[in-house]
Amino acid sequence: MPGTPETPHAARQVSDEPSPRRLLSSRTVYEGRIWDVVSDSFQLNDDGDPLVRDYIDHPGAVAVLPMNDDGDVLLIKQYRHPVGMDLWEIPAGLLDVEGEDFVAGAARELAEEADLVASRWNVLADFFNSPGSSSEAIRIYLARDLSDVPGHELHVRTDEEAEIELHWIPLDSAVQAVLEGRLHNPSAVVGILAAAAARADNFKGLRPGSAPWPAHPSQR
Repeated sequence: MPGTPETPHAARQVSDEPSPRRLLSSRTVYEGRIWDVVSDSFQLNDDGDPLVRDYIDHPGAVAVLPMNDDGDVLLIKQYRHPVGMDLWEIPAGLLDVEGEDFVAGAARELAEEADLVASRWNVLADFFNSPGSSSEAIRIYLARDLSDVPGHELHVRTDEEAEIELHWIPLDSAVQAVLEGRLHNPSAVVGILAAAAARADNFKGLRPGSAPWPAHPSQR
């Protein structure tokens, strides 16, 4: 019958996929310190009128949810000027080193922002931060089997990072903070909820850290 919902066994698998469109022109309208704004003119189809969209051309980023042997996760508090708030986040950073391996970039951020080294890496989730206005693709890793960065290799944090506070919290408490609207950083929210879901099978369903990431700008 029309409008009848699909039964669970007949539900289609959903998966985002590339959708090439005819690009008529592309120009940089703003060159920033970290990222640029570009303006593209394109057609949805051969008979369609030209459309223009301005968006942030972003190198992509990685984020890390560190989890200790007790199942607690590490959050870091950092000031974010655009929203004027101290946010509880997870270690994260730009993929702005050309050709850098994604896990290597995540390990660098984990060491710099949390003073930790991990020997076990899995992918928790991949997402676009704001696909209507930015090309930014983010991959969130679950980092386990943690150890401290040796004292002589500790990173000296500056500017906003100099104020970073570290706090271990049970995963269930982190989930509760998300659902109660107390956490707002997108990587933290996605990572925490993904970890809670993945815990159902003891994280066996997670992809390895080396899993392909075709949505990243360098892979498209």
